[in-house]
Amino acid sequence: MYRHRLMLFLLLLATAGSAGCAAIALTLFGVGAGVSAGTGVSYTLDSVAYKTFTTSEGVLRTATLKTLKRMDIEVKENKVTDSGRNIVAQAGDRTIEIELDRMTPKTTRMRVSAKQGTFFRDRATATEIIVQTERTLDDEPRLVREPTPAAAPASKK
Repeated sequence: MYRHRLMLFLLLLATAGSAGCAAIALTLFGVGAGVSAGTGVSYTLDSVAYKTFTTSEGVLRTATLKTLKRMDIEVKENKVTDSGRNIVAQAGDRTIEIELDRMTPKTTRMRVSAKQGTFFRDRATATEIIVQTERTLDDEPRLVREPTPAAAPASKK
C-alpha cells in the first residue's frame, strides 16, 4: 500500500512540476496504455499500431493482402522498400499505411497507421487489421509452413 501511495505521489509531483507541458503529461499517462489488453498490439504516441510476427516478410505480406481483401479494403500501392514492403490502402475515408519491416529472415514487424484527414488517427481500425492478419495466419497454416530443406546427398567414400 505504501508503495502505491509513493508512486502516486511521485506521479503527481512530476505532473505538477511540468507546469502544463503537454508532452510530458502525455508521456507519463500514455506509458501505461502502451499495450491493448488481449491483442498483443502496441502503439506509438501518435496511435500507430505495431506488432512483431515470427514469420518471414513474404508470408506476412501474403497474409496481409488476403486480410485486406477479406475486409474489402482496396490496395492502392504495394511497393518494395529497403527493409521490406510498404502497402497503402483505402477504407472509406481512411488511408491505411502498412509497413512490413524485415528484422530477420523469420521475423517481421508490422506497423499500421489508419489516417482520417490530416490529424485524426484511427487506432481501432489499425488494431483490427493487425488482429485479422494474425487470424489469417492462424486459419491458413500452409502460409506459415516452412519448406523442408532437401536432404544433402550422402558422400561416397
